[in-house]
Amino acid sequence: MSFFDKVKQSASEAAKKAQQTVEITKLRGQIAGKEKDMDQLFRQIGESVYQAHASRAQDGAHEEEVAGYLRQLDEVRMEIDMLEERIKHIRSEKSCACGKVVSLDTRYCPDCGSQLAMEEPKPVESTMGEIRVVCSRCGTENELSAKFCVSCGSDLPGSSVADAAEETDRG
Repeated sequence: MSFFDKVKQSASEAAKKAQQTVEITKLRGQIAGKEKDMDQLFRQIGESVYQAHASRAQDGAHEEEVAGYLRQLDEVRMEIDMLEERIKHIRSEKSCACGKVVSLDTRYCPDCGSQLAMEEPKPVESTMGEIRVVCSRCGTENELSAKFCVSCGSDLPGSSVADAAEETDRG
């Protein structure tokens, strides 16, 4: 492998890592928003319970209201769990039943010793010697010279980098 191929490969790996970091940061922001939603629901549950206590209501209307909030909490918790699973997928990680997060290729949990299910590794296309631009909107890999995403049509911010790379190759 030539020096330039190694440089291109390293740049491609760095770009992929940067894209993963951006994606994880977005997902963590979404989780933070969901946690604020949960805090609001907890506050509403508390207010409803207190109002029932203060009015000494025995008609059960507040119980239905609290049950509705609890269902909403369950839904938000599931959404957070899904976002956390997406983060693990991006990082190539999985969780043990004990809660320990480990890499996908781990067979036994280092904390509790449980055997972990092996997940089939997803085939990775070789980009040896290629630098790709990853769309920030949909995550599709595009050619370095692409100005628009082939999947969603969004502008690709790396197109000026591609132009600079072409000028370097010509020069």
